Amino acid sequence: MMYAPQSFGNSKIIRAKQKNDDYLCILSGVSKIYEVIIMVSSIGNKKQIYNQMKKIILSRDKASGSGKHEEKKIHIVRKGEEEIRLNRFISNAGICSRREADKLITGGEVFVNGKVVLELGTKIHKSDIVTYKGKPLDAEKKIYLLLNKPRGYVTTMDDPRAEHTVMELISQACEERIYPVGRLDKDTSGVLLFTNDGDLAKKLTHPSYEKKKIYHVFLTREFSEEHLEQLRTGIELEDGFIAADSIDYADPQDKNQVGIEIHSGKNRIVRRIFESLGYQVARLDRVVFAGLTKKNLPRGKWRLLTPREVGFLKMSVKND
Repeated sequence: MMYAPQSFGNSKIIRAKQKNDDYLCILSGVSKIYEVIIMVSSIGNKKQIYNQMKKIILSRDKASGSGKHEEKKIHIVRKGEEEIRLNRFISNAGICSRREADKLITGGEVFVNGKVVLELGTKIHKSDIVTYKGKPLDAEKKIYLLLNKPRGYVTTMDDPRAEHTVMELISQACEERIYPVGRLDKDTSGVLLFTNDGDLAKKLTHPSYEKKKIYHVFLTREFSEEHLEQLRTGIELEDGFIAADSIDYADPQDKNQVGIEIHSGKNRIVRRIFESLGYQVARLDRVVFAGLTKKNLPRGKWRLLTPREVGFLKMSVKND
């Protein structure tokens, strides 16, 4: 097992990883360890985990020079069943702030497992069913992350055949499991959104919402004015008619570079458009997706969206 001590308020945390199980050990107290909470994926090996953690705590006591070893309380909890304050649960679900959640609770608007909860400070398990306005809330904190994807990375959660995937670039971003919204092929760079908000992701990629995408296309030869006009009016591909929402030269002095705005989400659509006219794409970069840009974001780096950007995305797919 490997351990990486971290700080957490007035407590200390030990993160341990053994095979596919992650154990989170919270050592309560400032100078002494009073209580240990261990979260596990499976409690089938509960005794083994308990004994291992007991040895760790004993060795820490000896190393700190505390002398006599004091017995500690050790709690082993299945992941997803650890306790969380109800107002935080509501806030993580994206309903409102914790302070506003307290008002919803005292106002009798929040139910836990079918029963109204009025007491502030109430703790629940993440496995409990919390409803607000008759709808169940998702306990997981919503994450919205933007990556400036470099070439050479496959947009997939896992592919044993791929040398590199985009998940490698965001592996340290958050504890939540997030997914790419749509995809960029291996040789395409640029704006790629990740989230665990399944409802938003589905809407952003659904054709009916027509989310804008702008690409910077680098060709191996000059693109003709005639073909510019042809793409404005539209062309027929093997899977149907397609027209650019907007298209022009990205650099008036270099007709090898074209900027194209399109809302279609069909596979390799931009490359296929230019290839159908006899052009070879040397490089393809997505510069805008659903109003998000890669401005001030270096290639291969990521950032979390601001609350304003998240609000804008949600408003852009709001049902009438």
